[in-house]
Amino acid sequence: MAQQALVTKRLFTNRDLSILFLPLIIEQFLEFLVGLADSIMVASVSEAAVSGVSLVDFVMALLISLFAALATGGAVIVGQYMGRKQMEESREAANQLVWFVGTFSILIMVIVYLIKPFILNGLFGQITTEVRREANTYLMITALSIPFLALYNAGAAIFRTMGNSKLPMKIMLAMNIAHAAGNAVLIYGFHFGTAGVAIPTLISRIAAAVIIITLAFNTKQSIYIKKSLKHKFNWLMIKQILNIGAPYGLENGLFYLGRIIVLSLVASFGTAAIAANAVSGTIVMFEVLPGMAIGLGLTVVISRCVGAGDYEQAKYYTKKVMGIVYVAHVFSCAIVLALLPVILNIYGLSESATSLTTQIVWWHGVVALFIWPLGYTLPVTFRASGDAKFPMIVAMLSMFFCRIALAYLLGIYFEMGMFGTWIAMFIDWIIKSIIFLRRYISGKWTKFHAIQ
Repeated sequence: MAQQALVTKRLFTNRDLSILFLPLIIEQFLEFLVGLADSIMVASVSEAAVSGVSLVDFVMALLISLFAALATGGAVIVGQYMGRKQMEESREAANQLVWFVGTFSILIMVIVYLIKPFILNGLFGQITTEVRREANTYLMITALSIPFLALYNAGAAIFRTMGNSKLPMKIMLAMNIAHAAGNAVLIYGFHFGTAGVAIPTLISRIAAAVIIITLAFNTKQSIYIKKSLKHKFNWLMIKQILNIGAPYGLENGLFYLGRIIVLSLVASFGTAAIAANAVSGTIVMFEVLPGMAIGLGLTVVISRCVGAGDYEQAKYYTKKVMGIVYVAHVFSCAIVLALLPVILNIYGLSESATSLTTQIVWWHGVVALFIWPLGYTLPVTFRASGDAKFPMIVAMLSMFFCRIALAYLLGIYFEMGMFGTWIAMFIDWIIKSIIFLRRYISGKWTKFHAIQ
């Protein structure tokens, strides 16, 4: 009876976790699958097109991670208020999130267009004229989608915090089907080349944002946003959101900035190295896909626990979800490695690029299986509890002293080439994992609060 009583006190049953996590995994899978399809279709244009699109995608990934971080900040605040049963405050936080993210993203879009020459000529380092031309085409079109990316992330975060992760999944499914179909028609039918990938990307992002924000207006939901063109910013609440979102956004931003810096090094190793790096980067995302998806759900779980003041349940779910991620990664890595020859055959890369890609994907799979959850799933608990600055500081230091410094040391001094940049990343994972595990065991993360 005592055990049964303990079970009924849990904020989330196994069924609740399944309802939350499975749609997230499917949604992330669909998103990455379209990314894979994009790169395969672009590969049919030219290796320079693959390189150009991949370079811009790194910049776009940086922006996506920034908006995802702000959405996470909003989700934590909304979730903690829900944990306290303060529903009016939860709705206000959701409203502030959407307006702030929407306004901020328009500013970011303008900045991207203003600094386009720097992105193409300075940030990417030494690239060929052909690669630069393809990158310019892709950037000019997809940069228009920045505000819509931001609004979609904010809307999806609101629905996930309510426990409704099925809706974002359904929207992503519909948009990805339309996206893939648009790519096929414009690339193979009308021979638009790189623009054939960029245009459907823009259209699908606009549609996804419009749909999810429209549905978020429904007042029958526990959390909804107000239908009004007039808005007064609640700076106290925005500050609460930014206390989580800003450190996480800076952490994500520096992560991708570090990747871009390393990418300029990779570019010096030739077009084959750029293509291998790009294709590897797309494929290995499937290896850690379950962990990335479940991390989004873990934010909801921990924020509710902390909002309710129940840190024992926060610890319980952290351990439980970590176990789920480890098991899921066994399957995802095994599937990716088994299908790798087939995937590479579809790409049709040069022999040199294919060999490099195979080496990277295998190494990534083995290392990720043991280390990745400690470095990326565990700090989700810290952020959801309000302890966002610590993982940010750790990530910043490890980025500069491990990922970047070691990439140049191993890649150039030890003549490991492009593969050395990936070894530097694995070392970065290991160091972060050790530090985060010590932080969790110490319990210092339980002393933080995102809301007063």
